[in-house]
Amino acid sequence: MSRLEKKYKEEIRPALKKKHEGKNLHQIPRLKKIVISMGLAEALKDKTALEDHRKELMLLSGQKPIVTRSKKAISNFKLKENQDIGLKVTLRGKRMYDFLDRFCHISAPRIRDFRGFPKKCDGRGNYNIGLKDQQIFPEINLNEVKRAQGMNLVFVTSAEKDEDCVELLTQMGFPFK
Repeated sequence: MSRLEKKYKEEIRPALKKKHEGKNLHQIPRLKKIVISMGLAEALKDKTALEDHRKELMLLSGQKPIVTRSKKAISNFKLKENQDIGLKVTLRGKRMYDFLDRFCHISAPRIRDFRGFPKKCDGRGNYNIGLKDQQIFPEINLNEVKRAQGMNLVFVTSAEKDEDCVELLTQMGFPFK
C-alpha cells in the first residue's frame, strides 16, 4: 500500500465521512483513476517520435501506454483514418496513488513560475491539467529528450460536485492556488 493510499484510508476518508454525514462509505468522494495522454502531431512526419514518447510515458507511469488512432480522415490536417496520433495511459490502484504523490511533491514544484493550479473542475467532479513539457518529471533523462512534448492529466474522481473534487484533491496534497 502506498503512502498516499494509506493517508486516504486513515485520515482523508474519515474526514470526508464527517463532512458528508448520512452518506454511505461508498458515496464518499474517492480518486478512481488518472489518465495521462499525449497528442503527437509530429508522429505523422517522424515515426521515431512515437517510440521516443512511448518510452518516456512508460518511465513516468510505470506501465505500457496504448496508441490512440484517428477515427476519420481529415484532409486539411493530412490525417488518414486509423493513423497513430497519440498515446495514453490509465493508472489505477497503487500506481495511481504513487504517481499522484510524485506529481504533487516532486514534479509540480519543478514547473517554471509555478504558483499552484487553478481550482476549476469540469463540472462533473473531474480535474484536468495540461502540461507544456514532459521534462518536469525526474524519471525522464534530460539528455535523451529530443523534443519537448506536452501532455494532459485527467484526475477522475467519484465526486458529483466540483467542490467535493477540489476538497478531495486538496486533502491529498494537490498544489492548488
